[in-house]
Amino acid sequence: MKKGTLIEGIEIVDLGAKGKVIGKKDGQAFLTKGVIPGDIVSILVRKNKKGMKEGVAKRIEKPSADRVEARCAHQKYCGGCSWQELDYAKQIEYKERNVLQQLRRIGGLTEFTAEPIMGAEKIYGYRNKMEFTFIQERWLTPEEISTGDVIPKDQGLGFHVPGRFDWVLHIDECHLQESEHNAMRNFLFTEAQKLELSFYHPRLKEGILRNAVLRNNRKGEWMVLMIVKEQTAEVDSLYKKMLEQFPNILSLWSIINTKVNDTFTDCPATLIHGDANLTETFTRPDGGTLDYLIGPKSFFQTNSHQAERLYSLIHDWAGLSGDELVYDLYTGTGSIALYLANKARKVVGIEYVPEAIADAEENARINEVTNCDFYAGDMREILTEIFVAEHGTPDVLITDPPRAGMHGDVVQCILSVSPKRIVYVSCDPATQARDLALLKVKYDVIKTRAVDMFPHTSHVENVALLTLRGE
Repeated sequence: MKKGTLIEGIEIVDLGAKGKVIGKKDGQAFLTKGVIPGDIVSILVRKNKKGMKEGVAKRIEKPSADRVEARCAHQKYCGGCSWQELDYAKQIEYKERNVLQQLRRIGGLTEFTAEPIMGAEKIYGYRNKMEFTFIQERWLTPEEISTGDVIPKDQGLGFHVPGRFDWVLHIDECHLQESEHNAMRNFLFTEAQKLELSFYHPRLKEGILRNAVLRNNRKGEWMVLMIVKEQTAEVDSLYKKMLEQFPNILSLWSIINTKVNDTFTDCPATLIHGDANLTETFTRPDGGTLDYLIGPKSFFQTNSHQAERLYSLIHDWAGLSGDELVYDLYTGTGSIALYLANKARKVVGIEYVPEAIADAEENARINEVTNCDFYAGDMREILTEIFVAEHGTPDVLITDPPRAGMHGDVVQCILSVSPKRIVYVSCDPATQARDLALLKVKYDVIKTRAVDMFPHTSHVENVALLTLRGE
């Protein structure tokens, strides 16, 4: 099959990774984007790989019965909500099926209970953090170009087009965060133009305004991070106007980024207005509450509503009675460790990022939690038998690693230490399945449950409960 061939009558049968979908025809598999399961489409082949063709969906010959109208006008090109045209009940059905396929195919798991996926109660307005990019020359959609009535060097404020660092799709309205963020972003855009502030040009590396990050808690309070190349009088004026317009901005930070890339965690930050942090409050299953401080560079679960339900699930599956020593691997800012602390004798949290550990210790202080100890460093270097001999053998181990999963040395240390119970939380079911296959030599996977943290996307969390064989 040559590149450039148009293949008709391909049925989209499943959802794949990174917003792609899988089609089938005559025993051949196709990858594409922009359509949903149940659609019959024509695909223009662009890549011809062994066992899988990849291309562009040119036409929907017959729409899926599960197709719904996308709420967002930018959905076609944004890339953030690639599943928005699929009925939400079907989204979580496919996510759950994908998780179970990974566990069985990669993990070789057959005998375990798969509890029903925990779908989101709030499928729009669920994010508590959004990051936007200022661009001197915004990306133009094919529809805009076809009109011939566009300004070639029009500024923009929005999201990067998938796969391009220098293309930004200007956004008028996004439905993923509370609606006020749209007013804030649009105000920043228009006021910056009135003040004649230059927007950043990533290729020329010129321009003052680079990024804007909007964070909020469930109390309706906001934190704004402005990332600029330099601080000027015009920038100060923009900050003043922003604060006058939106009195519920409790925290405004200015971050100077003179680097080539957009990462700002290592850049100097100055508090311009208000408090240094926002506070998010979670309720435990016993009715108690826990406050989390969210700073300008803090990591915190992006969906507070589902994170609270996820932590409750972990709390339940940990099965704590009050006497256990708990290890929390990849603890981040200690959110899970602190959530479990009142039901444990002691919790030991380990995390690679020192700044996250500082946040964890501060969160422990404000919540008057005294039975949590936190350690910063590379997991494979800290979690050793020597460390366990010094701090005690855990009864329960919680692990919530990054997308790459756990390093083989970490898995082997867990097998050597042999905690009685493991609760494994993962944002990538494929790497989780790989790790579970290694842990099977000593552990039984009792049950799993997928949790949908990001509606309208391909991302899904999965939680697995393991018990030491013989216990």
